[in-house]
Amino acid sequence: MNSDGGPANRENETARIEAFSDGVFAIAITLLVIEIGVPHLDNGPEGTTLFGALIGQWPSYLGYVISFLQIGVVWANHHNRFTYIVRSDHIFLFLNILFLMCVAFIPFPTALLAEYIESEERTIAVAVYTGTLAVTAVCFTLLWYYAANGYRLVNRSLDPATLRAMTQRYIAGMVLYIVTFALTFVNSVLSLALVVSLALLFVLPEPGSRPRKPEASAEDDRATTEKPDEA
Repeated sequence: MNSDGGPANRENETARIEAFSDGVFAIAITLLVIEIGVPHLDNGPEGTTLFGALIGQWPSYLGYVISFLQIGVVWANHHNRFTYIVRSDHIFLFLNILFLMCVAFIPFPTALLAEYIESEERTIAVAVYTGTLAVTAVCFTLLWYYAANGYRLVNRSLDPATLRAMTQRYIAGMVLYIVTFALTFVNSVLSLALVVSLALLFVLPEPGSRPRKPEASAEDDRATTEKPDEA
């Protein structure tokens, strides 16, 4: 029988955190498509065709694609981290909530970007968008660093070199997203291009491996393998 603080209960706790997080991701990513409205020809100039009206909504499509990719990549990395996070505490829960608050906010700057990308206010719209992504990256990095530092909440069988590589990857990503935000005030188009590039970069497999099998388990496997077959 497992005690209240046993491994099964800890696994269930992290599973509940991930399930709740997945729900927030699902809602945020679904809200993106709601911002793409159905064009009404009655409200457009005379002679406007449906095809023309659909093409005219390209900023909404652009915002949808970029943000869907961003949220999808963030979800994948968040999910992968819970492969290694096996415990939780109050501070970790709070950091995860802050992170999810940023994720849930992304549909708003996406709509803002689509609305103002063709106007003179484009720089501010892009700055709000890239700023949101930068804050999200900071919160995600803090979340992982808190869990990984000193093996506080992660699987203790994880190779130290792999752990360092993961942490360095997220710190580098956080810095690049902050640079992207700063770049907005120099060239907003280049800033958006860098946002897309970062999303594609984090789609690539990260340096890492599965947690190493505990020594006891490895020895048991060797014993089983070496055990002679019984008649």
